[in-house]
Amino acid sequence: MDFESKITSRDISEILWDTEKTVSTAESCTGGRIGEAMIAVPGASKYFKGGIISYVDEIKERLLGVDHQLLEEKTAVCEEVAIAMVKGACRALQTDYAIAATGFAGPTGGTKDIPVGTIWLACGSLDRVVTLKVQEDHGRDINLAIATNHAMELFLNFLKEEIGTEEALNG
Repeated sequence: MDFESKITSRDISEILWDTEKTVSTAESCTGGRIGEAMIAVPGASKYFKGGIISYVDEIKERLLGVDHQLLEEKTAVCEEVAIAMVKGACRALQTDYAIAATGFAGPTGGTKDIPVGTIWLACGSLDRVVTLKVQEDHGRDINLAIATNHAMELFLNFLKEEIGTEEALNG
């Protein structure tokens, strides 16, 4: 894991410790890398409950509750599936927040419409989810590193917005 991910993980850790909120992951193409980044900081067990690696559609459906029809119509590599994965992880692992990734890391698997390097990232809660589409092919290892870093940054920014909203409501 690179230095940037460790810094982001530390910043996330501080926010989750302070707010006493929990997080989980639902990962397809990243295969647990986001979860690994989450536990880079000692004491992560206070806020990180676990993750579901849903590498195949069957697991996305069975464990995360992603709709079969959605997977059939849009494939697993779309914004709607990433959103469903976040909500499914929040429900399955009973966490306040979740981070999800689904895509084609390469070197194969892409299509004309969804090329290799296309990865949908999402994070949020049952009530609010934000997404980001990564679409560059730098080879499998780099694609996965970029997706992991972007997922962590996306979640950190989401948390900062959430805290600002909570502070505005409470104070």
